[in-house]
Amino acid sequence: MPIYRLSKDSLWMPDESEYEDNDIVAVGGDLSIERLVLAYRLGIFPWYNEPGNPVWYNPVERAVLFTDRLKISSSMRAVMRKNVFSYSFDRAFRDVMEGCRGGVRVGNTWMHDEVVEVYCKFHEMGMAHSVEVWNNGNLVGGLYGMSMGKVFYGESMFSRMSNASKFGFISLVQMLASKGFDWIDCQVMTEHLASLGAEGMARTDFLTMLDEGLEHPTMLGSWSDFAQSNTIHLPAYIVQSIKSEE
Repeated sequence: MPIYRLSKDSLWMPDESEYEDNDIVAVGGDLSIERLVLAYRLGIFPWYNEPGNPVWYNPVERAVLFTDRLKISSSMRAVMRKNVFSYSFDRAFRDVMEGCRGGVRVGNTWMHDEVVEVYCKFHEMGMAHSVEVWNNGNLVGGLYGMSMGKVFYGESMFSRMSNASKFGFISLVQMLASKGFDWIDCQVMTEHLASLGAEGMARTDFLTMLDEGLEHPTMLGSWSDFAQSNTIHLPAYIVQSIKSEE
């Protein structure tokens, strides 16, 4: 298939009618706010091979997690009952991004300086959000992503302590479910995401679901007030499954 080279002078991005059986749909262009908003609305996201030369992806098979299908292993439930971690939202966005590119990363993304700066701008605009995971006052894990409509686009996560990134992801799923989000875009499947309940979905089906999610208003602004507790209060269906194992 043709892979389009984008011009920095034009915001044009290929849409679904231009795709064939390839995960990469374009290269080049820039990371302007306007281009990224357009890309996300089309289900496209950037990954980098080298600074200044983004590669734009819209995977043939998309990884998503439905918020009512979250999987929590027995070992993770035991960790949660011990209150090893606490969490927050939007309290240390840049620190989370630095952790994602400098810590033990889950996945294979690499973030250059321009990536950090543009998402920090989105954070200042109230469109990019972080989950921080703490242990005794130390940042030990977290994740960040973009939110538009009723869609959360997960970008990257990191962990400096066993199970920290899982705890952060679970706290995010719980909060989003409480705000009416039915699913999370996980981009590309990994073993880590699959263990939490992520599923593969055909690109065409994902784009239909994306259009529906983007019809809703966006929750702009800081999400810091959404975390009112140091521990996760699980949805009823998860609580019931824990009780059944005890």
